[in-house]
Amino acid sequence: MVRTIDRDGIAALLQKSGESSSDFDLNKALQPELKSPLRPAGVLIPIRSAPDGARVILTKRSSALKHHPGQIAFPGGRVDPTDHDHIAAALREAYEEIGLPPSNVEILGELPSHQTVTQFEMFPVLGWIRDDFIPLPEAGEVSEIFEVPLEHVLNADNFSIQSRRWRGQVRSFYTVPYGPYYIWGATARILRVLADRVSQ
Repeated sequence: MVRTIDRDGIAALLQKSGESSSDFDLNKALQPELKSPLRPAGVLIPIRSAPDGARVILTKRSSALKHHPGQIAFPGGRVDPTDHDHIAAALREAYEEIGLPPSNVEILGELPSHQTVTQFEMFPVLGWIRDDFIPLPEAGEVSEIFEVPLEHVLNADNFSIQSRRWRGQVRSFYTVPYGPYYIWGATARILRVLADRVSQ
């Protein structure tokens, strides 16, 4: 059981040290040799206060997307030339994907970067939502916006390791299911980094 963690508790978790993660943490032998630099991307982990405890906002990607259709993800995307940095990219994407105004987000800190199998370097940014807002999914990218109790994803006992065949190879990955939502891959791995800090 994870104790209730509020805004200050989250900020305290971010002060703990940690190493970068990757989609290859459970598949060391499959990590490719990089032929070009990783493409930077900023993702926002939006957290809001609720009467029953803090909650994390996640999205279900549209099934029409070319990459990762139907998967559970954080709002975010690649860093554009017009973005000041990956934090700006995360805030911009969150506004575009779920209608969260940047001015409504207090940046609490960041987790170490995460390398994906698709050659992105993701920079996870934790943001505390100051006031209520009406989520508005971007129809072309997001099919659903939903929330998960923060306590659920901070409890390492709720994670499991599963495997599936992808491009002719068996790959293992973290999962942290919640109700009808199958949270796995990079999203689950980043949340597991946060969960591991609870027990440090």
